[in-house]
Amino acid sequence: MRRRSYCGFCGSPLGALIGNQQDCTACGVPTFYDAKPCAAVIVLDGADNVLLGRRAREPMRGLWDLPGGFCDPDEIPEACAVRELAEETGCLIAIDRFLGHLIDTYGHDGDTTLNAIFVAHIIKGEPEPSDDVDALRWFPLSALPPDDELAFRNTREALALLGD
Repeated sequence: MRRRSYCGFCGSPLGALIGNQQDCTACGVPTFYDAKPCAAVIVLDGADNVLLGRRAREPMRGLWDLPGGFCDPDEIPEACAVRELAEETGCLIAIDRFLGHLIDTYGHDGDTTLNAIFVAHIIKGEPEPSDDVDALRWFPLSALPPDDELAFRNTREALALLGD
């Protein structure tokens, strides 16, 4: 995690990092280092295949990832999962179940993420890459890409949880 230097409200220097908080030296408004909420989807095709997208942007450009992304400020994780899947694949999904929460980091600054992982299936559309992905591919659960070709730790952990 990269420490912030200046207040996002008044631009003054921030004080010392104490726990997960830095207070502004001028206005006193605290800056907190909390996990950013995200949602990801394990899309299954009913035949033990999972849909992965190849990231078109940094961080982790060119590596395989679950469709998903950051929750908007007024968005619950389930809605984020449906929205992100539609943006990245053009498909509409039905969420079958919640798989769990996983902590990870994102980007070069190492921001902490809280990832809500859902299992779903496509109810409308054929997957076509869009938005943050440049390729989509169905992988058999028994023949997933090697760990060094997966974008994030939470992707590996989520796929492992699916098998438990």
